[in-house]
Amino acid sequence: MKAAFIQETGPADKIIYGELPTPTPAGTQVRIKVGAVAVNPIDTYIRSGIVAANLPKPYIVGCDVAGEVEAVGPEVKGLKLGDRVWGTNQGLQGRQGTFAEQIVVDESWLYSTPAGVSDEAAAAVSLVGITAHLGLFRDAKLKAGETIFIRGGTGGVGAMVVQMAKAVGARVITTAGSADKAALAKELGADHVIEYRTQKLEDELKKVAPAGVQVWWETLNEPDFDLAVNQLAARGRLIVMAGRQARPIFPVGPFYVKGCSMHGFAMFNATPDEQRQCSVDINRWLSEGKLKARIDRVLPLSEAAAAHRLQEESTSQKSGALSGKIVLKP
Repeated sequence: MKAAFIQETGPADKIIYGELPTPTPAGTQVRIKVGAVAVNPIDTYIRSGIVAANLPKPYIVGCDVAGEVEAVGPEVKGLKLGDRVWGTNQGLQGRQGTFAEQIVVDESWLYSTPAGVSDEAAAAVSLVGITAHLGLFRDAKLKAGETIFIRGGTGGVGAMVVQMAKAVGARVITTAGSADKAALAKELGADHVIEYRTQKLEDELKKVAPAGVQVWWETLNEPDFDLAVNQLAARGRLIVMAGRQARPIFPVGPFYVKGCSMHGFAMFNATPDEQRQCSVDINRWLSEGKLKARIDRVLPLSEAAAAHRLQEESTSQKSGALSGKIVLKP
């Protein structure tokens, strides 16, 4: 089978597109005929070695997948041949990745793909969708009628947060770097969009949320906690999911006096049961059209190295070259 893999960590040029043995499912594993995969920033961090990981050799890159079950292990109970499935959290914690024509995945990490939802869409929402759901509902416990601020509402995770928050009846405030992205954020469901290049964030927040926000979703690597805590309402919840090396100043006094809480998380630490709970809502919202994949482009799997370079340019180098996910197809 063809696969995109590395023998050692390093730049995107280390990715080899070539032949590997077709895997055989064992135990509770299933083999998937891959229909689509998606690129995430974490994929590039692991491939480059920025994030140290225990990698099999050769290591197939990638976390996300959607496709069709074509073989099952002897202990599989919930899936059968021909089932369409999607999943994420592969290529992590010693597991092989997804960028191949066929992969084996334990059935605990897989969810049924709803009728009418393409493999491209399912792959594109998998990691970012589960990340958004965990932060919003497991940790922040967002409820209908509450106000949430998301920094960057058209990014990979941000677009999911905006749509999910609206799906449960929250009031959504977000930021965008241009008029085009502001219009997109509105299409996704944002009630108020602040163009941070031309508007002062703090001033605009005071206008649209004078009583503060119940949830502040932070995406910056170097967050301004003074601003965030100042804008939180009493018992507000602050979500952080980025900034591995960040050591920002934190205003302890105002934070505890208002009874606020902060939740930091990485989705790959969530258990299979926690992620499966997320998949139930994600599948329902995909079927209802309340959650839509943000896909920038679809490329052949053979261009995995180019896709990684483009992802790095857009995230690490902050080029803003992407407006959605890169999806690859075998």
